[in-house]
Amino acid sequence: MRTGIAFLVAGYVLSQFYRAFLAVLAPTLGAEIGATPADLALSSGIWFITFALMQMPVGAALDRIGPRLTVSTLLGVGGGGGALVFALAEGPGAIHLAMALIGVGCSPVLMASYYIFARIYSPAVFGTLAGAIIGVGSLGNIAGAAPLAALVAAAGWRPTLLGLAAVTLLVAFTLGLFVRDPDRVEAPEAGRGSVLDLLRIPGLWAILPIMAVAYAPAAAIRGLWAGPYLAEVFGADGTTIGRVTLLMALAMVAGNFAYGPLDRLLGTKKWGVFVGNAAAALCLAALALWPASGIWTAAALLAALGLAGSSFPAIMAHGRAFLPPHLLGRGVTLLNMFGIGGAGVLQFASGRLHRAASVGAPSPEAPFTALFLFFLVPLLAGLALYLFSRDA
Repeated sequence: MRTGIAFLVAGYVLSQFYRAFLAVLAPTLGAEIGATPADLALSSGIWFITFALMQMPVGAALDRIGPRLTVSTLLGVGGGGGALVFALAEGPGAIHLAMALIGVGCSPVLMASYYIFARIYSPAVFGTLAGAIIGVGSLGNIAGAAPLAALVAAAGWRPTLLGLAAVTLLVAFTLGLFVRDPDRVEAPEAGRGSVLDLLRIPGLWAILPIMAVAYAPAAAIRGLWAGPYLAEVFGADGTTIGRVTLLMALAMVAGNFAYGPLDRLLGTKKWGVFVGNAAAALCLAALALWPASGIWTAAALLAALGLAGSSFPAIMAHGRAFLPPHLLGRGVTLLNMFGIGGAGVLQFASGRLHRAASVGAPSPEAPFTALFLFFLVPLLAGLALYLFSRDA
């Protein structure tokens, strides 16, 4: 099983890479195939929405046929095929299609890991394991920053994507070989595992809203908006963008490792999440108030946002505490659907907002002030609702 988990981590490295690499490719894709920031915001949103829509089918597949076939098939066909379509793209439409396929391919990777963790380890260590796999997997986030910029500069973006397609297919093949399915759990006759069964669990009601809005700011800004923000406000080139996004990516890795064991250290699953996301809200407020205060001030705030905004594993651990064994697959994927779906919806809307705010903008930073406020308001609402959640 350890070898299988190691390859699941490799698959999650790819998933993190694919959700974040558009920020670095944005200038190149704009110059070569005419993809605007709004086009890429749509492409990124398509990845998140497709990923989110796959979560309930993935959850059902995990519970019924197990993680091995679920993850190896989807990652190979969707992830590998999508990377190939991306490499051959001649316009924004092909990028949209590629990101949809990649979203399908990446959709089961993390949840297959969480399913295995939830089935074979105690709930007390779930948060630590959840944070660890995201932390290690976030090497993909790092690879999608300065290393990707250097590789694209040396080899070109099309050969780079062809190589990624081959790597994705190889990882999918190894997952089929080495992942082992846990023993099945029989569901009780009453309640076979529908979404309604999950939504009847009161402990989830105040957790789902914060899950929907907490991941979106760091994911969207690191994955797309950091590049246009740094280029348009500070005139940063691709190398500088790569360095700043690398800094933010490293902060997100550190955040995932820090949040993972926080519930055991503090004796609470709730308040670590609340304080961390309140800090993320302060970072967004500072970026909105002082968007042009200097590139390294902006870099520091982006890194702080990445650190504080990486509460996903801690929120997942809070929600997992309320899930019965026969609903684990569908339960963790429901939580993930809210997290990724919320990010996707906000990513879609952020492109429209940026385009509208750019028309007649009084300064280069004005559209980004609107963008940071756009991510701040839902986060504050989610925090307010999360105050009513039950600790575990």
